[in-house]
Amino acid sequence: MKQSEFKKRRKKLMQTIGYGNIAIIASADMRIRNRDVHYPFRQDSDFYYLTGFNEADALAVFIPGRAQGEYILFCREFDPKKALWEGAHAGLDGAVKKYEADDAFPIDDLDDILPGMLENKGKVYYPMGRNSDLDHNLLIWLNDIRGQSRSGITAPNELVSLEHILHEMRLIKTDAEVQLLRKAAEVSAQGHLKIMQQVRAGHFEYQVEADLVHTFMQNGLRAVAYPSIVAGGKNACVLHYTENKDRLKSGDLLLVDAGAECDHYAADITRTFPVSGRFSEAQRELYQLVLDAQLAALDRIKPGLAWNLAHDAAVEVITKGLVKLGLLKGRVPTLIKNEKYKEFFMHRIGHWLGMDVHDVGAYKIENEWRLLQAGMVLTVEPGLYIPEDCKQVDAKWRGIGIRIEDDVLVTADGYEVLTHGVPKTIADIERVMQAA
Repeated sequence: MKQSEFKKRRKKLMQTIGYGNIAIIASADMRIRNRDVHYPFRQDSDFYYLTGFNEADALAVFIPGRAQGEYILFCREFDPKKALWEGAHAGLDGAVKKYEADDAFPIDDLDDILPGMLENKGKVYYPMGRNSDLDHNLLIWLNDIRGQSRSGITAPNELVSLEHILHEMRLIKTDAEVQLLRKAAEVSAQGHLKIMQQVRAGHFEYQVEADLVHTFMQNGLRAVAYPSIVAGGKNACVLHYTENKDRLKSGDLLLVDAGAECDHYAADITRTFPVSGRFSEAQRELYQLVLDAQLAALDRIKPGLAWNLAHDAAVEVITKGLVKLGLLKGRVPTLIKNEKYKEFFMHRIGHWLGMDVHDVGAYKIENEWRLLQAGMVLTVEPGLYIPEDCKQVDAKWRGIGIRIEDDVLVTADGYEVLTHGVPKTIADIERVMQAA
Protein backbone atom coordinates (compact mmCIF):
# COMPACT_ATOMS: atom_id res chain seq x y z
CA MET A 1 0.00 0.00 0.00
CA LYS A 2 1.31 3.45 -0.88
CA GLN A 3 2.42 5.81 1.86
CA SER A 4 -0.12 8.35 0.59
CA GLU A 5 -2.88 6.10 1.94
CA PHE A 6 -1.40 6.10 5.44
CA LYS A 7 -0.88 9.86 5.23
CA LYS A 8 -4.58 10.40 4.47
CA ARG A 9 -5.52 8.32 7.51
CA ARG A 10 -3.20 10.29 9.79
CA LYS A 11 -4.61 13.56 8.49
CA LYS A 12 -8.16 12.41 9.15
CA LEU A 13 -7.24 11.24 12.64
CA MET A 14 -5.62 14.54 13.55
CA GLN A 15 -8.57 16.50 12.21
CA THR A 16 -10.77 14.42 14.48
CA ILE A 17 -8.75 14.73 17.68
CA GLY A 18 -8.20 18.47 17.13
CA TYR A 19 -5.57 21.07 17.90
CA GLY A 20 -4.23 21.11 21.45
CA ASN A 21 -4.56 17.34 21.91
CA ILE A 22 -2.28 14.37 21.34
CA ALA A 23 -2.68 10.72 20.25
CA ILE A 24 -0.30 7.87 21.11
CA ILE A 25 -0.25 4.27 19.93
CA ALA A 26 2.31 1.50 20.42
CA SER A 27 3.38 -1.25 18.05
CA ALA A 28 2.89 -4.93 18.74
CA ASP A 29 5.58 -6.74 20.72
CA MET A 30 7.56 -9.77 19.67
CA ARG A 31 5.98 -12.82 21.34
CA ILE A 32 7.94 -15.76 22.75
CA ARG A 33 6.92 -19.14 21.35
CA ASN A 34 9.25 -21.12 23.57
CA ARG A 35 12.56 -20.37 25.25
CA ASP A 36 14.41 -18.02 22.85
CA VAL A 37 12.21 -18.67 19.79
CA HIS A 38 9.65 -16.05 18.76
CA TYR A 39 6.39 -16.34 16.88
CA PRO A 40 6.48 -14.67 13.45
CA PHE A 41 5.90 -10.96 14.03
CA ARG A 42 2.53 -9.51 13.08
CA GLN A 43 2.02 -5.78 13.57
CA ASP A 44 -0.83 -4.39 15.64
CA SER A 45 -3.60 -3.59 13.16
CA ASP A 46 -4.39 -0.11 14.48
CA PHE A 47 -0.71 0.86 14.56
CA TYR A 48 -0.15 -0.43 11.02
CA TYR A 49 -3.33 1.28 9.79
CA LEU A 50 -1.83 4.66 10.66
CA THR A 51 1.86 4.10 9.94
CA GLY A 52 2.52 1.18 7.60
CA PHE A 53 5.49 0.56 9.91
CA ASN A 54 6.05 -3.18 10.36
CA GLU A 55 8.51 -3.38 13.26
CA ALA A 56 8.23 -4.08 16.97
CA ASP A 57 9.51 -1.68 19.65
CA ALA A 58 7.92 1.41 18.17
CA LEU A 59 5.50 4.10 19.26
CA ALA A 60 3.70 6.64 17.08
CA VAL A 61 2.69 10.10 18.30
CA PHE A 62 0.27 12.48 16.57
CA ILE A 63 0.18 16.15 17.57
CA PRO A 64 -2.06 18.32 15.38
CA GLY A 65 -0.45 21.70 14.65
CA ARG A 66 3.00 20.87 16.05
CA ALA A 67 5.43 23.27 14.37
CA GLN A 68 8.26 20.72 14.10
CA GLY A 69 5.94 18.12 12.54
CA GLU A 70 2.70 16.42 13.53
CA TYR A 71 3.70 12.76 13.12
CA ILE A 72 6.53 11.50 15.32
CA LEU A 73 7.81 7.92 15.33
CA PHE A 74 9.88 6.41 18.12
CA CYS A 75 11.65 3.26 16.90
CA ARG A 76 14.85 1.25 17.12
CA GLU A 77 18.02 2.88 15.85
CA PHE A 78 19.68 1.10 12.96
CA ASP A 79 22.03 -1.62 14.21
CA PRO A 80 24.33 -3.23 11.60
CA LYS A 81 24.93 -6.26 13.82
CA LYS A 82 21.18 -6.79 14.31
CA ALA A 83 20.66 -6.38 10.57
CA LEU A 84 23.21 -9.13 9.96
CA TRP A 85 21.36 -11.59 12.19
CA GLU A 86 17.72 -10.59 11.74
CA GLY A 87 17.50 -8.54 8.56
CA ALA A 88 16.97 -4.94 7.57
CA HIS A 89 15.13 -2.47 9.77
CA ALA A 90 14.26 1.15 9.17
CA GLY A 91 16.20 3.01 11.84
CA LEU A 92 15.58 6.71 12.39
CA ASP A 93 16.49 7.73 8.83
CA GLY A 94 14.20 5.08 7.36
CA ALA A 95 11.34 6.16 9.62
CA VAL A 96 11.51 9.61 8.05
CA LYS A 97 12.49 8.78 4.46
CA LYS A 98 10.55 5.56 3.86
CA TYR A 99 7.64 5.90 6.29
CA GLU A 100 7.30 9.70 6.06
CA ALA A 101 7.42 10.47 9.76
CA ASP A 102 7.97 14.20 10.34
CA ASP A 103 10.43 13.37 13.08
CA ALA A 104 11.95 10.20 14.55
CA PHE A 105 13.59 9.46 17.89
CA PRO A 106 15.17 6.37 19.47
CA ILE A 107 12.66 4.26 21.36
CA ASP A 108 15.21 4.10 24.21
CA ASP A 109 14.79 7.87 24.67
CA LEU A 110 11.02 7.69 25.06
CA ASP A 111 11.01 8.59 28.76
CA ASP A 112 13.16 11.66 28.12
CA ILE A 113 11.27 13.06 25.13
CA LEU A 114 7.61 12.07 25.22
CA PRO A 115 6.67 13.77 28.50
CA GLY A 116 7.59 17.11 26.95
CA MET A 117 5.17 16.40 24.10
CA LEU A 118 2.37 15.80 26.61
CA GLU A 119 2.87 19.14 28.33
CA ASN A 120 0.01 21.64 28.02
CA LYS A 121 -2.16 19.27 26.01
CA GLY A 122 -5.85 18.95 26.79
CA LYS A 123 -6.62 15.33 25.92
CA VAL A 124 -4.56 12.20 25.37
CA TYR A 125 -6.05 9.71 22.91
CA TYR A 126 -4.62 6.21 23.22
CA PRO A 127 -5.76 2.54 23.29
CA MET A 128 -6.68 2.32 26.95
CA GLY A 129 -6.11 -1.00 28.67
CA ARG A 130 -4.57 -2.72 25.66
CA ASN A 131 -0.88 -2.27 26.42
CA SER A 132 -0.06 -2.50 30.11
CA ASP A 133 3.39 -0.95 29.67
CA LEU A 134 1.94 2.07 27.89
CA ASP A 135 -0.80 2.41 30.52
CA HIS A 136 1.79 2.34 33.29
CA ASN A 137 4.26 4.70 31.63
CA LEU A 138 1.58 7.20 30.67
CA LEU A 139 0.48 7.54 34.30
CA ILE A 140 4.09 8.11 35.37
CA TRP A 141 4.59 10.77 32.69
CA LEU A 142 1.37 12.55 33.62
CA ASN A 143 2.24 12.56 37.33
CA ASP A 144 5.68 14.01 36.55
CA ILE A 145 4.07 16.80 34.53
CA ARG A 146 1.60 17.55 37.30
CA GLY A 147 4.59 18.07 39.57
CA GLN A 148 5.61 21.02 37.40
CA SER A 149 2.37 22.95 37.85
CA ARG A 150 4.10 25.79 39.74
CA SER A 151 6.15 26.42 36.60
CA GLY A 152 2.96 27.03 34.67
CA ILE A 153 3.09 23.64 32.91
CA THR A 154 -0.20 21.77 32.78
CA ALA A 155 -0.87 18.07 32.31
CA PRO A 156 -3.59 16.68 30.06
CA ASN A 157 -6.84 16.53 32.00
CA GLU A 158 -8.60 13.85 29.99
CA LEU A 159 -7.72 10.38 28.68
CA VAL A 160 -9.83 9.31 25.70
CA SER A 161 -10.10 5.98 23.89
CA LEU A 162 -8.35 6.21 20.55
CA GLU A 163 -9.94 2.97 19.41
CA HIS A 164 -13.43 4.39 18.98
CA ILE A 165 -12.17 6.91 16.41
CA LEU A 166 -9.83 4.49 14.65
CA HIS A 167 -12.31 1.65 14.47
CA GLU A 168 -14.98 3.81 12.89
CA MET A 169 -12.39 4.87 10.32
CA ARG A 170 -11.38 1.26 9.66
CA LEU A 171 -14.99 0.15 9.20
CA ILE A 172 -15.37 1.93 5.84
CA LYS A 173 -12.81 0.56 3.40
CA THR A 174 -11.07 2.70 0.79
CA ASP A 175 -10.44 1.53 -2.78
CA ALA A 176 -6.87 0.65 -1.79
CA GLU A 177 -8.10 -1.52 1.06
CA VAL A 178 -10.68 -3.23 -1.14
CA GLN A 179 -7.92 -4.13 -3.60
CA LEU A 180 -6.02 -5.93 -0.84
CA LEU A 181 -9.16 -7.67 0.42
CA ARG A 182 -9.98 -8.73 -3.13
CA LYS A 183 -6.47 -10.17 -3.58
CA ALA A 184 -6.75 -12.08 -0.29
CA ALA A 185 -10.16 -13.39 -1.37
CA GLU A 186 -8.97 -14.46 -4.83
CA VAL A 187 -5.94 -16.37 -3.54
CA SER A 188 -7.96 -17.95 -0.74
CA ALA A 189 -10.57 -19.04 -3.27
CA GLN A 190 -7.86 -20.74 -5.34
CA GLY A 191 -6.80 -22.67 -2.23
CA HIS A 192 -10.34 -23.83 -1.50
CA LEU A 193 -10.90 -24.84 -5.12
CA LYS A 194 -7.66 -26.84 -5.15
CA ILE A 195 -8.53 -28.90 -2.08
CA MET A 196 -12.05 -29.46 -3.38
CA GLN A 197 -10.48 -31.00 -6.49
CA GLN A 198 -7.81 -33.03 -4.68
CA VAL A 199 -9.38 -34.35 -1.48
CA ARG A 200 -9.83 -38.09 -1.17
CA ALA A 201 -10.92 -40.54 1.52
CA GLY A 202 -7.88 -41.60 3.50
CA HIS A 203 -6.25 -38.18 3.45
CA PHE A 204 -5.62 -36.56 6.81
CA GLU A 205 -7.11 -33.21 7.72
CA TYR A 206 -3.62 -31.75 8.13
CA GLN A 207 -2.74 -32.76 4.57
CA VAL A 208 -5.69 -30.74 3.33
CA GLU A 209 -4.47 -27.82 5.44
CA ALA A 210 -1.00 -28.19 3.90
CA ASP A 211 -2.46 -27.98 0.37
CA LEU A 212 -4.32 -24.80 1.35
CA VAL A 213 -1.27 -23.07 2.80
CA HIS A 214 0.85 -24.22 -0.15
CA THR A 215 -1.56 -22.52 -2.55
CA PHE A 216 -1.59 -19.32 -0.50
CA MET A 217 2.21 -19.16 -0.47
CA GLN A 218 2.61 -20.11 -4.12
CA ASN A 219 0.44 -17.11 -4.93
CA GLY A 220 2.50 -14.72 -2.84
CA LEU A 221 0.57 -14.67 0.45
CA ARG A 222 2.70 -16.19 3.17
CA ALA A 223 0.46 -15.58 6.20
CA VAL A 224 -2.86 -17.19 7.03
CA ALA A 225 -5.47 -14.81 8.43
CA TYR A 226 -6.31 -17.23 11.27
CA PRO A 227 -5.70 -20.89 12.19
CA SER A 228 -7.31 -23.03 9.50
CA ILE A 229 -10.30 -25.21 10.38
CA VAL A 230 -10.24 -28.51 8.46
CA ALA A 231 -12.98 -30.62 9.99
CA GLY A 232 -14.11 -33.95 8.60
CA GLY A 233 -17.32 -35.68 9.68
CA LYS A 234 -18.40 -35.02 13.26
CA ASN A 235 -15.46 -32.64 13.79
CA ALA A 236 -17.41 -30.08 11.76
CA CYS A 237 -19.85 -29.78 14.66
CA VAL A 238 -17.07 -28.13 16.70
CA LEU A 239 -17.26 -24.54 15.49
CA HIS A 240 -13.59 -23.63 16.03
CA TYR A 241 -12.02 -27.04 15.51
CA THR A 242 -8.31 -26.61 14.69
CA GLU A 243 -6.70 -29.93 15.66
CA ASN A 244 -6.83 -31.02 12.00
CA LYS A 245 -5.48 -34.49 12.84
CA ASP A 246 -8.07 -37.09 11.79
CA ARG A 247 -8.29 -39.24 8.68
CA LEU A 248 -11.08 -38.39 6.24
CA LYS A 249 -13.70 -41.05 5.61
CA SER A 250 -15.75 -41.81 2.53
CA GLY A 251 -19.32 -40.66 3.04
CA ASP A 252 -18.39 -37.82 5.40
CA LEU A 253 -18.58 -34.12 4.72
CA LEU A 254 -15.49 -31.93 5.05
CA LEU A 255 -15.87 -28.40 6.42
CA VAL A 256 -12.95 -26.07 5.64
CA ASP A 257 -12.80 -22.56 7.10
CA ALA A 258 -9.59 -20.86 6.00
CA GLY A 259 -8.26 -17.66 4.50
CA ALA A 260 -5.02 -15.94 3.55
CA GLU A 261 -3.83 -12.49 4.58
CA CYS A 262 -2.66 -9.90 2.04
CA ASP A 263 -0.60 -7.03 3.49
CA HIS A 264 -2.50 -7.26 6.81
CA TYR A 265 -5.96 -7.71 5.17
CA ALA A 266 -7.84 -10.95 5.72
CA ALA A 267 -10.00 -13.32 3.72
CA ASP A 268 -12.40 -15.70 5.48
CA ILE A 269 -14.02 -18.49 3.46
CA THR A 270 -15.88 -21.62 4.52
CA ARG A 271 -16.99 -24.39 2.21
CA THR A 272 -18.45 -27.79 3.05
CA PHE A 273 -18.28 -30.64 0.56
CA PRO A 274 -18.44 -34.45 0.43
CA VAL A 275 -15.17 -36.33 0.73
CA SER A 276 -16.42 -38.89 -1.80
CA GLY A 277 -17.57 -36.25 -4.31
CA ARG A 278 -21.31 -36.79 -3.89
CA PHE A 279 -23.68 -35.65 -1.17
CA SER A 280 -25.90 -38.22 0.52
CA GLU A 281 -29.61 -37.41 0.55
CA ALA A 282 -29.52 -36.20 4.18
CA GLN A 283 -26.39 -34.14 3.55
CA ARG A 284 -27.99 -32.69 0.42
CA GLU A 285 -31.12 -31.56 2.25
CA LEU A 286 -29.25 -29.88 5.08
CA TYR A 287 -26.71 -28.32 2.74
CA GLN A 288 -29.39 -26.82 0.50
CA LEU A 289 -31.10 -25.39 3.56
CA VAL A 290 -27.89 -23.62 4.64
CA LEU A 291 -27.34 -22.32 1.11
CA ASP A 292 -30.92 -21.03 0.91
CA ALA A 293 -30.35 -19.25 4.23
CA GLN A 294 -27.21 -17.60 2.91
CA LEU A 295 -28.94 -16.43 -0.26
CA ALA A 296 -31.80 -14.99 1.81
CA ALA A 297 -29.26 -13.15 3.98
CA LEU A 298 -27.46 -11.74 0.93
CA ASP A 299 -30.75 -10.29 -0.28
CA ARG A 300 -30.80 -8.12 2.87
CA ILE A 301 -27.43 -6.51 2.23
CA LYS A 302 -27.41 -3.04 0.72
CA PRO A 303 -26.83 0.50 1.98
CA GLY A 304 -29.52 1.73 4.34
CA LEU A 305 -30.59 -1.68 5.62
CA ALA A 306 -29.86 -2.58 9.24
CA TRP A 307 -27.04 -5.01 10.06
CA ASN A 308 -29.34 -7.53 11.77
CA LEU A 309 -31.76 -8.01 8.85
CA ALA A 310 -29.46 -10.50 7.10
CA HIS A 311 -29.26 -12.61 10.26
CA ASP A 312 -33.03 -12.48 10.77
CA ALA A 313 -33.64 -13.59 7.18
CA ALA A 314 -31.29 -16.56 7.59
CA VAL A 315 -32.89 -17.56 10.89
CA GLU A 316 -36.35 -17.60 9.32
CA VAL A 317 -35.24 -19.79 6.41
CA ILE A 318 -33.35 -22.20 8.67
CA THR A 319 -36.17 -22.51 11.20
CA LYS A 320 -38.75 -23.20 8.49
CA GLY A 321 -36.43 -25.76 6.94
CA LEU A 322 -35.73 -27.52 10.23
CA VAL A 323 -39.48 -27.85 10.84
CA LYS A 324 -40.02 -29.22 7.35
CA LEU A 325 -37.24 -31.78 7.82
CA GLY A 326 -38.52 -32.77 11.26
CA LEU A 327 -35.57 -31.56 13.34
CA LEU A 328 -37.75 -28.97 15.08
CA LYS A 329 -41.43 -29.18 15.97
CA GLY A 330 -43.81 -26.28 16.52
CA ARG A 331 -44.92 -23.01 14.98
CA VAL A 332 -42.12 -21.16 13.21
CA PRO A 333 -42.76 -17.72 14.85
CA THR A 334 -42.79 -19.31 18.30
CA LEU A 335 -39.64 -21.32 17.62
CA ILE A 336 -37.85 -18.16 16.43
CA LYS A 337 -39.07 -16.15 19.42
CA ASN A 338 -37.83 -18.85 21.80
CA GLU A 339 -34.57 -19.23 19.80
CA LYS A 340 -35.03 -22.98 19.39
CA TYR A 341 -33.04 -22.83 16.16
CA LYS A 342 -29.94 -22.20 18.30
CA GLU A 343 -29.81 -25.92 19.06
CA PHE A 344 -28.44 -26.29 15.52
CA PHE A 345 -27.48 -22.73 14.42
CA MET A 346 -25.92 -21.08 17.44
CA HIS A 347 -23.84 -18.25 15.97
CA ARG A 348 -24.76 -15.05 14.18
CA ILE A 349 -24.75 -14.69 10.42
CA GLY A 350 -21.36 -12.97 10.21
CA HIS A 351 -18.94 -10.27 11.29
CA TRP A 352 -16.98 -7.32 9.96
CA LEU A 353 -13.90 -8.21 7.93
CA GLY A 354 -10.75 -6.19 7.27
CA MET A 355 -7.31 -6.05 8.87
CA ASP A 356 -8.59 -8.45 11.52
CA VAL A 357 -10.63 -11.48 10.55
CA HIS A 358 -13.16 -10.46 13.20
CA ASP A 359 -12.71 -6.83 12.35
CA VAL A 360 -13.41 -3.72 14.37
CA GLY A 361 -16.42 -1.42 14.34
CA ALA A 362 -19.58 -1.21 16.41
CA TYR A 363 -22.58 -3.28 15.39
CA LYS A 364 -24.99 -0.99 17.22
CA ILE A 365 -25.21 2.79 17.51
CA GLU A 366 -27.06 4.06 20.58
CA ASN A 367 -28.47 0.57 21.06
CA GLU A 368 -29.86 0.40 17.52
CA TRP A 369 -28.49 -1.93 14.88
CA ARG A 370 -26.34 0.19 12.59
CA LEU A 371 -27.24 0.72 8.95
CA LEU A 372 -25.03 -0.72 6.26
CA GLN A 373 -22.93 1.70 4.20
CA ALA A 374 -20.99 1.34 0.98
CA GLY A 375 -17.42 0.35 1.79
CA MET A 376 -18.25 -1.97 4.66
CA VAL A 377 -17.01 -5.56 4.31
CA LEU A 378 -18.60 -8.45 6.16
CA THR A 379 -18.91 -12.21 6.14
CA VAL A 380 -22.17 -14.06 5.53
CA GLU A 381 -21.93 -17.52 7.07
CA PRO A 382 -25.01 -19.47 8.13
CA GLY A 383 -24.50 -23.00 9.37
CA LEU A 384 -26.12 -26.10 10.79
CA TYR A 385 -24.44 -28.40 13.29
CA ILE A 386 -26.09 -31.66 14.40
CA PRO A 387 -23.95 -33.29 17.12
CA GLU A 388 -23.33 -37.01 16.88
CA ASP A 389 -24.99 -37.55 20.27
CA CYS A 390 -28.12 -35.54 19.41
CA LYS A 391 -30.65 -38.27 20.30
CA GLN A 392 -33.79 -36.17 19.69
CA VAL A 393 -33.31 -36.24 15.89
CA ASP A 394 -33.31 -39.06 13.37
CA ALA A 395 -29.96 -40.85 13.17
CA LYS A 396 -29.45 -39.87 9.52
CA TRP A 397 -28.86 -36.23 10.54
CA ARG A 398 -26.37 -36.89 13.34
CA GLY A 399 -22.73 -35.89 13.03
CA ILE A 400 -23.34 -33.49 10.15
CA GLY A 401 -21.83 -29.99 10.33
CA ILE A 402 -22.26 -27.50 7.48
CA ARG A 403 -21.21 -23.87 7.06
CA ILE A 404 -21.08 -21.74 3.92
CA GLU A 405 -19.18 -18.45 4.26
CA ASP A 406 -18.42 -15.68 1.80
CA ASP A 407 -16.78 -12.27 2.09
CA VAL A 408 -19.11 -9.49 0.97
CA LEU A 409 -18.44 -5.85 0.08
CA VAL A 410 -21.35 -3.44 0.49
CA THR A 411 -21.53 -1.37 -2.71
CA ALA A 412 -23.44 1.79 -3.59
CA ASP A 413 -26.44 -0.18 -4.84
CA GLY A 414 -26.12 -3.60 -3.20
CA TYR A 415 -23.23 -5.98 -2.62
CA GLU A 416 -20.32 -7.80 -4.26
CA VAL A 417 -19.28 -11.31 -3.18
CA LEU A 418 -15.48 -11.10 -3.13
CA THR A 419 -15.13 -14.88 -2.70
CA HIS A 420 -17.26 -15.89 -5.66
CA GLY A 421 -14.42 -18.03 -7.04
CA VAL A 422 -15.30 -21.08 -4.95
CA PRO A 423 -18.27 -23.27 -6.02
CA LYS A 424 -21.08 -23.53 -3.49
CA THR A 425 -24.14 -25.01 -5.19
CA ILE A 426 -24.54 -28.77 -4.86
CA ALA A 427 -24.39 -29.25 -8.62
CA ASP A 428 -21.24 -27.14 -9.02
CA ILE A 429 -19.43 -28.80 -6.12
CA GLU A 430 -20.18 -32.32 -7.40
CA ARG A 431 -19.21 -31.34 -10.94
CA VAL A 432 -15.85 -29.88 -9.85
CA MET A 433 -15.02 -32.82 -7.61
CA GLN A 434 -15.95 -35.50 -10.13
CA ALA A 435 -14.12 -33.73 -12.96
CA ALA A 436 -10.95 -33.93 -10.87
